[in-house]
Amino acid sequence: MVRLGLYLRVEARPGKEQELEAFLKSALPLAVEEPTTVAWFAVKFGPGTFAIFDVFNDEAGRNAHLTGRIAAALMAKAGELLAAPPNIEKHDVLAAKLR
Repeated sequence: MVRLGLYLRVEARPGKEQELEAFLKSALPLAVEEPTTVAWFAVKFGPGTFAIFDVFNDEAGRNAHLTGRIAAALMAKAGELLAAPPNIEKHDVLAAKLR
């Protein structure tokens, strides 16, 4: 059962909006490879505002994601692509419908 999640909202550095969007899209195959990531979404709210939302069954899955390839890639590109350092919020899932 999905119980935990992560939410990360980011603003692109001016002029880097398309690069950040491309980066987020390119992370999908990495998310697919993570067996403990139940659902992963990269979303766009506006020209330079994006978010990642993902959910997990347990803390081990969430921690595996936080130390995985997507997080490492984002942190490596954060200074170049993001207007401010990312703020990763942990949350509990109260209810979910996945299909």
